Amino acid sequence: MNGQMILIVEDDLDIADIVATYLQAAGFMTKHLSDGNEVVGWVKSNTPALIILDIHLPGKDGLDICREVRAFSEVPIIMATAKIEEVDRLIGLEIGADDYVCKPYSVKEVVARVKANLRRFGKLANAAGKLILDSDSFCLNYQGQAVELTAIEFSLFHLLYANPSRIYSRGQIIDLVYQDYRDVSDRTVDSHIRNLRKKLSKLPLEHDFIRSIYGAGYKFEAI
Repeated sequence: MNGQMILIVEDDLDIADIVATYLQAAGFMTKHLSDGNEVVGWVKSNTPALIILDIHLPGKDGLDICREVRAFSEVPIIMATAKIEEVDRLIGLEIGADDYVCKPYSVKEVVARVKANLRRFGKLANAAGKLILDSDSFCLNYQGQAVELTAIEFSLFHLLYANPSRIYSRGQIIDLVYQDYRDVSDRTVDSHIRNLRKKLSKLPLEHDFIRSIYGAGYKFEAI
């Protein structure tokens, strides 16, 4: 099972892409929609964990979408707007939104807000089989046994775990996991992978979750 699904409703493809990249690095799955007319039907069929919803969209306005979604779902909604007038913020919250961000925004702030809002609706955790990831304590739990990771180890595992069918090169891992990668090399990544495997070996796993792909990088392989 993958990480929690975040729906990004944004007609600016560049913004949507960078938000998706950061969310995936934080362990989430993402879905992007740019046409407002497609959103309500998709939410009814797929039940995302959270929606990042731009106000100004082609097809249907984000405020109308929020009203319609609230008629059948309590999914957390973060509104995004380029307008900074207080009335726009209040309108967004009064129609049922849980939070808002104003453009231009920090993508790291958006990820932090996503996590904060999800915590209000239940502990932020993902599972693959019986594997539980606790982002508050950097802990992995499997069948009642737990191991603690460092922040970097947890971020690295989260990245691979969120997209089990995707191979990440060492360069991609450096870009997505390490905030300051000036002194990070391929050997650094390999070292952290070794440390992860050593800690995972303490759990009663059926096999190694992290698979090395010769000449390409690493991927997560679920049970």
